[in-house]
Amino acid sequence: MSEHTALSSARIQVLPPEEARKIAAGEVIDRPAALIREFIDNAIDAGGTEIEVSIEGGGAKRAEVTDNGEGMDRENLAACWLTHATSKIRSLKDLDTARSLGFRGEALAAAAAVSKLEILSSTGGREAWQLGVGPDGAPPVINQSTRTKGTSVRAIGLFDSIPARKRFLKREGTEASLCKQAFLDKAVAFPGITFRFYQEGRLVCFLPEAASLKERFAAALLPEREAGFLHGIDTAGEGFRVSIVAGGPELYRSDRRLQYIFANGRRIQDFSLQQALEYGLQGWFPNGVHPVGAVYVTVEPHLADFNIHPAKREVRFSNAGMIHHAITETLLNFARHGSLKSREQGEPVSLFTVHEKDEEGFSAKLAMEALLENPPVFASPPGAAPRPETLRPGTEPGFGAEQRDSFAAEKAPPYPIKLAGRLFGLFILAEAGDTLYIIDQHAAHERILFDRFMAEPFPAQELLVPIPFDTESEEDDRFLQSKEAELEKLGIRITRKDESWSIEALPAGWGLGDRETVQKLKELKNAGENAARRWAATCCCRSAIKDGDWLDDKTALSLAETALSLPDPHCPHGRPVWTEISREALLKAVKRA
Repeated sequence: MSEHTALSSARIQVLPPEEARKIAAGEVIDRPAALIREFIDNAIDAGGTEIEVSIEGGGAKRAEVTDNGEGMDRENLAACWLTHATSKIRSLKDLDTARSLGFRGEALAAAAAVSKLEILSSTGGREAWQLGVGPDGAPPVINQSTRTKGTSVRAIGLFDSIPARKRFLKREGTEASLCKQAFLDKAVAFPGITFRFYQEGRLVCFLPEAASLKERFAAALLPEREAGFLHGIDTAGEGFRVSIVAGGPELYRSDRRLQYIFANGRRIQDFSLQQALEYGLQGWFPNGVHPVGAVYVTVEPHLADFNIHPAKREVRFSNAGMIHHAITETLLNFARHGSLKSREQGEPVSLFTVHEKDEEGFSAKLAMEALLENPPVFASPPGAAPRPETLRPGTEPGFGAEQRDSFAAEKAPPYPIKLAGRLFGLFILAEAGDTLYIIDQHAAHERILFDRFMAEPFPAQELLVPIPFDTESEEDDRFLQSKEAELEKLGIRITRKDESWSIEALPAGWGLGDRETVQKLKELKNAGENAARRWAATCCCRSAIKDGDWLDDKTALSLAETALSLPDPHCPHGRPVWTEISREALLKAVKRA
């Protein structure tokens, strides 16, 4: 008889309460960091303005959180550790109005099932009560004690009674790092609270009360020299508010570890909102890197469901599309117009813009770093051939040999421009008076094409074989139906038959494959009212000259002159088309002034 057959024929029985309690506790408390997370939630809900975290042995030996909140009297202390004991809600309907971080009453019960739990609490004065309860099933012990107002919650010997679980904990250093991350996840969302983190009795992180989310984010997560590159942006919609802390183009990382998403004070895993952060800042950063920042969503309780994950790491929003759109559009507008405002005020708008922020000249050094590490690469030698696949006359809409002079036909700049060379295969260097302009040839051409496209779109080209695709919801169907006429004006014709859709025509020169085209079309939903603009931007991006495309001197100069006379010197995604370095700033950067 096989093992599977033997198991399936075994008699079903109800687990003893203590065994069931320990197994269920693993859904909430899976490692020491979960203890820290849950204990801090309770401390914040209790109104604590000073919260102290202390761990030993990576948190498995001891994990403790102390606050100066409301505290508990003897009666509440005796009940707080019981399963589903909570002061936050009284019935299921209260979830529609609950604003607390905790509400299910599982955390302390779970902690008591897998560790020895000690709670010392006082509602004021010096009188306090201490509770002791453990996983052995023994009755809890309550004794009178002393302490100032507030509560201390301590878990000792996590998983000591469950060796099978304890074996799967990581090394102490790793578990300690995870505990600190749980601590930071809370601290970053609550700047009005003072936080301290102790490890093995040593203070390793102190975060005093901060004036803003931006200030707390910088203090908790960034080196001091990078704090000046953060921006704070706010927006709101029906039933929600969003605060965004985002790094400028000087501040980015090669991964997304410094991207945080919060909903009603909880850090959550939400790819859609993280995507909104990336989309909104698209083009503001070099390719292959990611922005630094946090999105703080505050939504009315009845518009969100946090009761789908034991640790509340996930949430369902009833207005997710509206929130996504608000974040994306707010960041796009900030990147486009905020940077122009910064230029007028003399503040940094890109890596190459020089702005002295301190006596050490740190910003100037940072701004020139990329330029001074390698000497400029000037124009290719005479006879160098352009890349035929991209620069063959007529192959690029709006960019062929017969159209190169048309760059200069926009609006001539009010000053003479001299071509100074090329840089990194992407930038055109132009000199005017005492200023060096660094022009992104792709972004410049993309903007020129975009302006022309919005005035007169590329002609539509009928597809020999239509591209079929399906939508995921009726909401998607309604969105596409509302945009059919608008999209057709931009060269894309879509039709619906029965429950399926198909793409019948695309702009001439469209270079994406069927799958990518369908994906781009579906992503337009996140653009909301700006769906047509998003499509036009994608079309022009595909048609513009690329990084590494070689331009002859006449074309490069014409492109530079046109770029410097654009009414809006940003590509359609919001990235600056050009930046500048004055002679004075350049001399200062190399210590000649």
